[in-house]
Amino acid sequence: MLVDWYDREMLASTAKMPWRGDPDPYRIWISEVMLQQTQIGTVVDYYHRWLEKFPTVTALAEADLDTVLKVWEGLGYYTRARNLQRAAREIVNDHADRFPATFETLKTLPGVGDYTAAAIASIAFGEAVPLVDGNVLRVYSRLTCEPEDIRYAKTKSRVRQALSQSIPPDRPGDFNQALMDLGREICRPRQPICQACPVRELCCAYQQHRTDEFPVKSKAKPTPTYHIVVGVIYQNGKILIQRRPPKGLLGGLWEFPGGKVDDGETPENALIREIREETGLEVKIDRQLTQLKHAYTHFKIHLACFICMYQSGTARPKAATAQRWVKPEALRQFAFPKANQKILPLLMMQEKR
Repeated sequence: MLVDWYDREMLASTAKMPWRGDPDPYRIWISEVMLQQTQIGTVVDYYHRWLEKFPTVTALAEADLDTVLKVWEGLGYYTRARNLQRAAREIVNDHADRFPATFETLKTLPGVGDYTAAAIASIAFGEAVPLVDGNVLRVYSRLTCEPEDIRYAKTKSRVRQALSQSIPPDRPGDFNQALMDLGREICRPRQPICQACPVRELCCAYQQHRTDEFPVKSKAKPTPTYHIVVGVIYQNGKILIQRRPPKGLLGGLWEFPGGKVDDGETPENALIREIREETGLEVKIDRQLTQLKHAYTHFKIHLACFICMYQSGTARPKAATAQRWVKPEALRQFAFPKANQKILPLLMMQEKR
C-alpha cells in the first residue's frame, strides 16, 4: 500500500530530488548527509556543485580541506563536510575504493550513524534495515498513537525495532523513502493532509481524530543568546583572517578575530581584549561596520563587527591554526562561517567607495 503510493509519486519526487533513483552509494551518501538539518530546496544546487567538484569518493579523498569546506560553504554544520572527507579517505585506504555494503560496516565510517548507514544500506545495497528520522517518527507515532516521547532514545530504538518487522525485504530502500516522503509531504507536523494519505485507514490518530496530539514531544530547552564582537583589521591594505581548529564548532573555517563580550564590558573594550588575546595585536577601532543576528543549533548570537586599524605587534595564532593577511578581493576564496559571510558584501561595498 505504502510502496504503491511511492511508485505513483516517484516521478514527481525525482524531479525535485535528483539523487532519487540513482543506486550509486556515493551519491546516496552525499545527498543524505547534505539533507541532515537542511531543506531539500537548499540542497539541490549544493549537490550538483559537489558532484562537479568531487565526482567520486576518490576525488573527495584526494581534495584539500580548504576546497571541501569552500564547496560546502553555506550549508552549515561543517563537521558533516569534514567527516565526509575523513570517511572518503577510509573508504579509499581501508576498503580499496569500494563502499562498505552493510549497515554495520557503514556505521564504522566517521560521521556515519544509524540513519545514514540505513539509508545507504537499504537504498544502494537492498539491506532490509529501517531508517528513523523525524518524519518517520511522526508517521509511526500517529499510525500507532505512540504514547512515549519521541525525543527519548528508547522510543526511537523501539520504533526502529518495530519497523524492522514491517520493512519489505524485496524493496527496503523504497519503503524507507516512502515513509520519509509521507512524513514530509502528507503527515506534516501541523495540518496533516490526511485525505491524501495512503494509510489513513490504518492510522490510529486519524481514526480517533487525534492527529494534533501526536507525536508526543517534550519541549526543547531555552536557547541561550551570546553577544559576539569581531574585528576587520586593516594593515597596509590587507585584512587579517584566521583559521579555526579542525575540531569543534565551525572547525577548519576562516574567520575575523573576535569573541564573546563579558559581563560589564563594552563591545569595543571586549574586541580590543579579544584581538590582543587571540592574535597578539594592538588595534584601534575605527567604526562599527554592522550588527547582525545568527542562529546555530543550540544557541544564538548577536554579532557586532567593527573596522579596526593595526597599531602594533606581530600576528601570532593562539587558538587558531593559521593566520593570513589577505587583500579584500581575495576573501571570497576562503570558506567562512555564515555569520562572517554576511559581513563580506559590506566590505566589498566599502572597498568600492
